Parts: sequence; structure tokens; C-alpha cells
Amino acid sequence: MLKIIIEASKNFCIHQIRVPHEIVDDLTQKRTLIAYIDIEAMNGKKHRIYIGATPSFAQRISTLLLEEDESDENTLIDMTLETTNLIVGSAKVLAEQMSEYAYTMSTPHFEKIDNFDFAYDQAKVLRVENDEMIIAIKEL
Repeated sequence: MLKIIIEASKNFCIHQIRVPHEIVDDLTQKRTLIAYIDIEAMNGKKHRIYIGATPSFAQRISTLLLEEDESDENTLIDMTLETTNLIVGSAKVLAEQMSEYAYTMSTPHFEKIDNFDFAYDQAKVLRVENDEMIIAIKEL
């Protein structure tokens, strides 16, 4: 499942951010805005998808979507939620092409601004220049 979400996040970088990116294994220890969204696969398995964006990554999205160069904390939270929804929603479309991975998704929820300290099964970091976004998955 993480592979599909990573693919959707790569597409997000290619088509929205339009700046080179890389996927790395090292989880950032930076302060991040953390949101999650729960999904349920057609086989009944449930997962929580975490997205943890550094403030600079969230600001990059705010500049892209809202044309704001200096957003307040509430706007950065909204951008983290929107990014979570866009990426997991895009992954849902990709997953529907492979019926064994198809899922339904809930509404994204904001968790906190802090170091990423949640239990997870798999995680990757998407890096765009000096900005980072954690993508993690945990089976519920």
C-alpha cells in the first residue's frame, strides 16, 4: 500500500510542485505538521496514513496553491490537510486499477506540530530541495 501512496506523492511533485524530488528512508527529526487519514481496503484491512510536512514544505504548498509567501500556522495546517487529501485521494485512483488494493478513505485529521513520533509499519521521506514530507503507514 505504501508503494501506491509514494507513487501518488511522486505524481504530486511532478505535476503540482514541478521541482525535482527524491524518496529517502531516513525519517526527519525536524518539527513537522502531522496529519493522518484512515483508509479501509476492500479486504477489510484498515490503515492509517500519516503525512508529516516540515513547515517549509507546507509553506511551499501554500505558495503554490494560495500564492502566499508567508502563511500563518492555521494556513500551514490547512495545507498539510489538503496535501494529505490530495495524495491519498490520488493513490485511491491508482489503487482502483488494481482491485486487490482498492480502498475507501475518511476525512483527514490534523494531529500536531512536533517531531514525528508515531508507531508505523513503513515510512519514507519525500525531499524537495531542503523541504521534507514524511509518508508513513500503520495497519490498524
